[in-house]
Amino acid sequence: MIRPSAIVPAGATTITIPHRIGFFETDGMGIVHHANYLRHCENARVVWLETHDRAYPDWIAAGLHFAVTRVELDYRRPARFDDRIEITTWLEWVGGASLAMAYAIGCRDELLVSGRTEHAAVDGEGRVRRIARADRERLARHALPGAGQPGDRRDDVAR
Repeated sequence: MIRPSAIVPAGATTITIPHRIGFFETDGMGIVHHANYLRHCENARVVWLETHDRAYPDWIAAGLHFAVTRVELDYRRPARFDDRIEITTWLEWVGGASLAMAYAIGCRDELLVSGRTEHAAVDGEGRVRRIARADRERLARHALPGAGQPGDRRDDVAR
């Protein structure tokens, strides 16, 4: 059994939120439908921003959204109706116009799902926009030490 805490990197700035699985989240086999885990990640990401940086509505007011550009989820064990799960998230890296978040979803101290999402900073019209230097620097204080974004990213020059 892998514990969710085992995959959280040392020094990560995390937030952990609880969630009770509702019947509506399950599929015909009585387990949580795989797409619902992404919803849990999104909710945890919004709470992480609010807790460690600023609320998502404040980002929107500043003219930025974080559009999902990549999703990776590894399913280890399903959750079922009425399970109490915990979603832990942290910021992996922030670049000139993008960032990545990672997730560990557990139940009774067992890892169910691990994953990560990458996001492009976009304006209200969906055009990629740079994250202001002050915002990047503030976020970067919470990013994993030495966990830069991949070298082939389009916005590397903006870092």
